Amino acid sequence: MSLGIHPLIDNGVRQGSTDFSGGKLYCKCSWRSRVEVTLNSNVAHNHACGCSKCWKPQGALFSVVGVVPRDALSVTANEEKLKVIDKGAVIQRYACKECGVHMFGRIEGEHPFKGLDFVHVELSDETGWQGPQFAAFVSSIIEQGADPEKMDGIRGKLNKEGLEAYDCLSPTLMDMIATYTAKQAGTFRAKM
Repeated sequence: MSLGIHPLIDNGVRQGSTDFSGGKLYCKCSWRSRVEVTLNSNVAHNHACGCSKCWKPQGALFSVVGVVPRDALSVTANEEKLKVIDKGAVIQRYACKECGVHMFGRIEGEHPFKGLDFVHVELSDETGWQGPQFAAFVSSIIEQGADPEKMDGIRGKLNKEGLEAYDCLSPTLMDMIATYTAKQAGTFRAKM
């Protein structure tokens, strides 16, 4: 039984190459008018995300999203076709005005992840990208219409593919957020 988690997960998670140095992402428009984003690095923290904001391929319960340093991303074709989906959101998601695909998300305000851009490597023709490492905001798919009674099966499929399922971010990313927050508040103490 296929649960429609995401094509990069449903067909078996493939890990990328440790020496992969980036590539191009494309929107779903015809090749002459498609938006092109060039990444000069591989992604990090690539993960399945169940939140309602991330772009998902049609029929998928989750998106798969990773991050690259902001200076490793450039829009290299048809930038005029991009628009910000929700200017009030923490992550400014730039999507193609025609096909609706989210090409990248950028944090402009103060945030623990400022300086990182969020991208979807499935929009690339290249192989070698880091594979999904974990699943985040898993319970959030219920808010978008997933049947709560199927959640054990969904978590089981994620675990079978080697992805720990969290209802927030991974412990590493949550530690990064907490460290940032403690430093901002002046309460951070190294080596307690």
